[in-house]
Amino acid sequence: FYKAKNKIFPIIIGDTTYHQDIQISNLNVNKYSYLNNNFPVEAMVLYDGDSSITSNFTITHKGKKVISKKLYFSPNNKTNTINVELKSKEKGVQYYQASISSTIKEKNIKNNSRGFSVEVIDEQTKILLLSSIIHPDLGAIKKAIESNKQRKVEIKIIDKDVFNIENYQMFIFYQPNFSFKDVLKQVSSNYFLISGIKTDWRFINNLKLGIKKSTINQNETSAPIYKSDFLTFMQEDIGFDDFPPLMDKFGKIQFTRKNQALLGQNIEGIPSGQPLLVALEENEKKTMVLFGEGIWKWRSSSYLKEKSFEGFDKFLNNIVQYLTSNKKRNRLEITAKKSYFANEDIVFSAFYVDQNYRFDKRASLDLKIINSSTKKEISYPFSLMNNSYQVSIGGLDPGIYSYQVKVKGQSVTNRGSFKVADFEIEEQFVNANQNKLKKIASRTNGRVYYNNQVKALLNNLITDSNYSKIQESIISQKSLIEWKWYLILIVIFLASEWFIRKYFGRI
Repeated sequence: FYKAKNKIFPIIIGDTTYHQDIQISNLNVNKYSYLNNNFPVEAMVLYDGDSSITSNFTITHKGKKVISKKLYFSPNNKTNTINVELKSKEKGVQYYQASISSTIKEKNIKNNSRGFSVEVIDEQTKILLLSSIIHPDLGAIKKAIESNKQRKVEIKIIDKDVFNIENYQMFIFYQPNFSFKDVLKQVSSNYFLISGIKTDWRFINNLKLGIKKSTINQNETSAPIYKSDFLTFMQEDIGFDDFPPLMDKFGKIQFTRKNQALLGQNIEGIPSGQPLLVALEENEKKTMVLFGEGIWKWRSSSYLKEKSFEGFDKFLNNIVQYLTSNKKRNRLEITAKKSYFANEDIVFSAFYVDQNYRFDKRASLDLKIINSSTKKEISYPFSLMNNSYQVSIGGLDPGIYSYQVKVKGQSVTNRGSFKVADFEIEEQFVNANQNKLKKIASRTNGRVYYNNQVKALLNNLITDSNYSKIQESIISQKSLIEWKWYLILIVIFLASEWFIRKYFGRI
């Protein structure tokens, strides 16, 4: 609103009386922590009053106090930032409550507490990013994967650095050449292979990895094409078709293992029919292959479009999740958050495949939610949305809930839990913020009005020359001869009159 070009006329409704208030305005916490490690919590407490007061800031976990601090406020010191560290003692999602108390009489006490959650994990996936060259892709891949705190990436150069492959649970091979021979023989786990103009394809072709590429001494660039029929794992389109092209050696790709492409190649605006990013499976062995270097440009392009790296980072982490999972694939996968605010839409996304692991659009899915304290059960049906099933829920009371998603007519289910926090943004304020509304009106040459001045606002808008009435009229003229049916009817009526008069002898 501050940059609005038109005038803004705020109408202040509600209580305009000044009240003293203290609130927790911001709460910053990491989503993940490791078992027996400390994780930071940052809270900002604001005071709005004209006297000096003391207050107590506490954090509780399962009803027990884990942190307590005394805070001091005055008309000259209205902000306090608290930085504390809590220890992760239990595995799983842990719920905490931050609260502030004081001696002043407040009209609104709902903004005195806020809940937060942390997922405590007891292990971290270590990934080896092994490369034959130094390239900007290496840093982009590392940053993207490590956006998930459950994963750590170590970059090693094949001919320079020392490493032990037994220390890693997953491998990314960047532009492999003959120096990778011993490593590839030792690796029994899944891996992600990225090729480029420095890749030795003659070496790769002799390894019998299920993929071959007949190359010549010439490079080519290819842009991505999103394949909506990709069903190996869930991956939404993050604007792949707008990403810049990657560079690789020119050649035809052949497969000797079962595969499915997530991205195809677009060469100078023409689909080539060749894959750009493909998943290969044989028994329980899984491999992903990206044919091209320059993926760092994708991360930058994603940020320029969305003002966030989240979409691209999630894309790479989906690949890692697929490759690090050695479990048999679940036929029913559920995507949902662990915590929601009371006035937030709770969205569940489900991905269901048949016995051949192909997406099944004919299925009927039901969601059952159970309140852990009241034991009240509510059921909702899923709706088919492209290549997934979705349901959005609102109006749940604060509390902890368990859920079960079931496929009708099948013995396929998935379970989980989430929490609805007792926090609504509308309840954090008890009166209108007159100062901000007046600033908005002043910046746009508008004016503030109160609830009893609505008629004055209307009169002002009517008399304001910037909002003058504009009336348009359109006149269309047509010759009678263009209205054929009307002309025919007139001729019929005139002929009928002449016939009747003639018949009765009056003409």
